[in-house]
Amino acid sequence: MSSQNQGDAPLSKNQRRAAAREKAQAARLKHKRRQRAGKWLLQGGLAVVVIAIVVGVVLIITNSIRPAGPGPANMASDGITIGKDFVAEQTKALGPDDEPVTSSSTAASDTVNITVYLDYLCPICGQFEKANNDYISGLVKSGAATVSYHPVAILTNQSLGTKYSNRAANAAACVANYSPDSFFDVNTALFANQPEEGTAGLNNDALVKLVTGVDGIQKKSEITTCIKDEEFKSWVTSATQRAVDGPIPNSKVDALPGTPLVLVNGQRYQFSTPFTNEEFRNFVITAAGNSYADNSTGTATPNPSDSATPSETPTP
Repeated sequence: MSSQNQGDAPLSKNQRRAAAREKAQAARLKHKRRQRAGKWLLQGGLAVVVIAIVVGVVLIITNSIRPAGPGPANMASDGITIGKDFVAEQTKALGPDDEPVTSSSTAASDTVNITVYLDYLCPICGQFEKANNDYISGLVKSGAATVSYHPVAILTNQSLGTKYSNRAANAAACVANYSPDSFFDVNTALFANQPEEGTAGLNNDALVKLVTGVDGIQKKSEITTCIKDEEFKSWVTSATQRAVDGPIPNSKVDALPGTPLVLVNGQRYQFSTPFTNEEFRNFVITAAGNSYADNSTGTATPNPSDSATPSETPTP
């Protein structure tokens, strides 16, 4: 007799087939579970990557959009006004959320107001200054005119990545804040040493040397720190945007059309190039109009025959 029990009996052919099918089905189920697990892991990994990218973009945008800082003193109108003997009009610094204060127009008085929106990298601005700076200097020194300078930075991306327009306008703002009565001379020096558009321009150390080397400059240490720290760079950006968006105060100009924008008693100077001082002188007289006819104070007034040198006082 055989000693093998029923449990040890060999499987039939049908039983072996059923067992094989069960084994194959179990293998397929295991494979599907692995596929699903891998899919969820992949999706989860992609989600993490997407979240990381989104967070990174948000951080970049957040870091690039900085709130505007306070503006410089004596530029409450986004510009500085310089009067007789080159003395600047004193105004308080605006806070980050304050709106610019429109300067008063002098169109109805015996003193003409010249307003210039300029970019220190703009070659046409440099040409206007070269042709007319001495003439403007003579008028301002005598009290026949005031001049308001509005530095903007519309050519910031035209200096090989150094943002010269913004940095130069910041340097000018530093002077307005710490040594305002030196602004006219610093403005003259910046144009006398103007770099070519499309070049890197002066670095901050060179700007410090140039600005603090101007005769009569005050608070050199504070100006040095201001220029190197680019204290007013966000203000420059905001002031530029306000000019670009418009309107231009005390004029009929809807928005900054480019630089230079020159206004005389609110009237836009439609210049031709090359610049000539004769053309600008004639425009000053025309724009001033009848405001000089009623002058009974003896104050010097512009005249096409006035001297263009700052050392001589213009006479009627």
